[in-house]
Amino acid sequence: MDRLAIVIVTFKRQELLGRLFDSIAGLTVAPWRIVVVDNENSPRTAKMAAGLSARLAAQWGETPAEPDSAGKTGRVVYDPQKTNTGGSGGFSEGVRCAFELGAEWFWVMDDDVAVLPDALERLEPWSARYDVVQGQRYDYDGTPFFWQHHFMTALCIYNPLSRAGFNGSDHLDVNVMCFEGALFRRRVVERIGLPDHRFFIYYDDAVYGYLASKVCQPVLVPDYVLRRTREVPHQEVGASGVRQISSTSDMTRYYIMRNRGYMARYFMLHGDYNPVGYAFGTLLSFAKEALRLALVDRGHFGPSWARLWAGYRDSRTVLHDPAWEPMPPLG
Repeated sequence: MDRLAIVIVTFKRQELLGRLFDSIAGLTVAPWRIVVVDNENSPRTAKMAAGLSARLAAQWGETPAEPDSAGKTGRVVYDPQKTNTGGSGGFSEGVRCAFELGAEWFWVMDDDVAVLPDALERLEPWSARYDVVQGQRYDYDGTPFFWQHHFMTALCIYNPLSRAGFNGSDHLDVNVMCFEGALFRRRVVERIGLPDHRFFIYYDDAVYGYLASKVCQPVLVPDYVLRRTREVPHQEVGASGVRQISSTSDMTRYYIMRNRGYMARYFMLHGDYNPVGYAFGTLLSFAKEALRLALVDRGHFGPSWARLWAGYRDSRTVLHDPAWEPMPPLG
């Protein structure tokens, strides 16, 4: 793939980031750039990025025939932030940085994954057919990672029954992305703009994939390209553990509810907003978080419930904010 930039967002997880860097050095195809967005602005992370740059220069050389817009040829670009902008702000900044450098493809990921050695070789054929490609991931324990690949816009929730069963097809049409391994082309960014930094965390990738589905057809492919390197406690529910409920934090609980308001605003723009369905989906989201608290995150139920309620309250503010605007296109 021409001028492919790996965009990584990291925050205070240098051990995990080091594993990701090691896996990038093990790729069988060299990426054009690696943009490291550091939400901690840590000297330690800056040193790690410089070390990766030297390591890759010795291994692959620089890219003298393909300088970026700044005239640089080094493969690693370190992009520290003054404050923690969350995963959403980090991905928005990372895509912006890579876009301005001249990237044609963006492969985005958090710091708690490792790339598989032949990942780019596996993604290459799909890039000739599609502008948005989501490869599959292994979980921490080596099993396939469960991902809900379809968003029910009427309810503003992921379809709980969507699973990666290809049933003889070589791919699945999807309407979301996951910023653990989503691959997308420059012309998509030009048309839909940058990821929305206002989400801070959660649902930013779902909405970005939804917006991409309005200008092209995103696909989920059967090729495994990543492995998660951080174990997250979870509880299996349903027959034979067909569904998992994972642990989360009170901060995430807040944004799960607050960001429903942002999703609804984007759905309104494209005629997919259903107020009755949205209300029912909000009820279901509350129920899921209550179940998560009961099964996985036992403990401070009172403070956790308060964060859920605060998120719901603030989602109503976003939903009715007359000054709200979508992220602008870049083309």
